[in-house]
Amino acid sequence: MLAELYRQAQQDKLKLTDLYTVQASDLVPDSDIMNGLTPGVTKITLRDLATMMVAVSDNSATNVLIDRLGIENVNAFLDSLGLTHTRLRRKMMDLKAAGEGRENIATPHEMMVLLEALYRGKVLNKEMTDDFFKMLSTHKDSWMPRDLPEDTRVANKPGSLEGVRNDSGIVFAKNRPFVICVMTTYLRDEREGEKAITRIGLAAYRMFDRLGRASEYGRVISPANSSKP
Repeated sequence: MLAELYRQAQQDKLKLTDLYTVQASDLVPDSDIMNGLTPGVTKITLRDLATMMVAVSDNSATNVLIDRLGIENVNAFLDSLGLTHTRLRRKMMDLKAAGEGRENIATPHEMMVLLEALYRGKVLNKEMTDDFFKMLSTHKDSWMPRDLPEDTRVANKPGSLEGVRNDSGIVFAKNRPFVICVMTTYLRDEREGEKAITRIGLAAYRMFDRLGRASEYGRVISPANSSKP
């Protein structure tokens, strides 16, 4: 959805600064920010809504963007990249739709393909690409970066439902940024799923950090070490 928002902005179908007036009918559960705004009075930009969606997974903000972008446009964008197993099928907190099997779905592979295409500038121009990843790097409570060095930039989006914990993004390890997606399902212990994502994120970071500091022959020379005769 975030990529489609920026794509439509690049095509002048909308502006990220377009204003939207919050409506009482927008409000659904798990909307920590939107539920605190004043319906009929508060005006926010589409970029503000996207920030809420990314930073705190605000469901009401997400639904407003779904209406603005169009489910069919999001899926057509995914089709254009060959991502046929990632589908937006319903709005947030539509339990009836989910119960009928109209669930929003994705695969780890397709999320990684999407992020790599964005990173390599195959979807948006440089200005939009830079702002996209700035948005995705907004600080949030997520599992992937939890044990990484504090100065490591991570552009990611976590997701959670009962029995499900996911996290997808790009970790900007020095000299070797990498795309990563971890999805867990059928969880009996959701905390364990979160911990698994953190452990996998750290293991991947350690590998790519070492590759980024190594020569073509695999030797790593740490700054504190000096060569010996």
